[in-house]
Amino acid sequence: MNVKFRATAPGRVNLIGDHVDYMGGPVLPMAVQLSTTITGTRFGSEVSLTSDQESEPLQLQLPSAEPKDVSPVWGRYIAGIAQEMGATIGFSGTVSSTVPPGSGLSSSSALSVAAALAFGSAGSIAELAVLSRAGEVRATGVPCGIMDQLASAGGVAGHALLIDCASLAIDPVAVPPEARIWVVPSGQQRRLGDSEYSQRRAACEAASELIGPLPDASLEAIEELSDPILRRRARHVRTESERVRRAAEALRSGELAEFGQLMIQSHRSLADDFEVSTSVLDTLVNDLTSQPGVLGARLTGAGFGGCVVALAQPGVELRGWLVTPSAGADIELLA
Repeated sequence: MNVKFRATAPGRVNLIGDHVDYMGGPVLPMAVQLSTTITGTRFGSEVSLTSDQESEPLQLQLPSAEPKDVSPVWGRYIAGIAQEMGATIGFSGTVSSTVPPGSGLSSSSALSVAAALAFGSAGSIAELAVLSRAGEVRATGVPCGIMDQLASAGGVAGHALLIDCASLAIDPVAVPPEARIWVVPSGQQRRLGDSEYSQRRAACEAASELIGPLPDASLEAIEELSDPILRRRARHVRTESERVRRAAEALRSGELAEFGQLMIQSHRSLADDFEVSTSVLDTLVNDLTSQPGVLGARLTGAGFGGCVVALAQPGVELRGWLVTPSAGADIELLA
């Protein structure tokens, strides 16, 4: 029997807490109103999709081939999910998206989560996120953390999500209505597969083997690491984890000025200790935070280019996307 559906998954912006998710630390992202939707009909053993953002359609025979061999490139995310799920029933339809590719709003995870729902995933929010992450790793070869997929799957309207990436527990934190959250493009494109992302993760794992889990490691133990690179990487994870916890409390209390200062501290740590910023991102953060009414700014996502997230007061207009905390992914069966 043919089943018609509409599967939608939002993009996300991480307010604070980058490069700690794959080490089991806390993060504070939020799903945004920009989303990716797959509309289609399940039948047969092939996936046939067109995209409003990509010129080349996808024709994928199931069971899926290795994602790295799939063309077009955007179809590798669909293939990664199909292979992870062992999917044998395909669908025909369209992909539409308001998540700008390369924006740092995680268009790839929105596509992966929507694809998992399109193939029939019916698990919990955590199970959907774990599945989507595994499919994305198959598609890209990048050992990404769980934050993007969990934020997309579990978004709560009007709230950021304090996520414990070790337990996958989600604690919604209300975003004060006067907070204005902007995502500002740097103009510097990035691709995770071409970056030093995997090297950063490997350094964190090496430090963790020496002193234990980094999010709760003592600063004294970190400073005793003999390798200066491991020391800096570990220090970022430890201090960023603490900043996330403080930022969540500041958000709950409506202390937006304090939240903004923590964002600025986070950017400095990402630039100095984790070395994932660039001169373009640093200049953009400095320019934004020098503007009246901008309370804080930091790079968001993996770094090496991409976007900056800024917290501003009402009435401030910035160049980019004004985003609002939105609900998570869902699927609707159509008549």
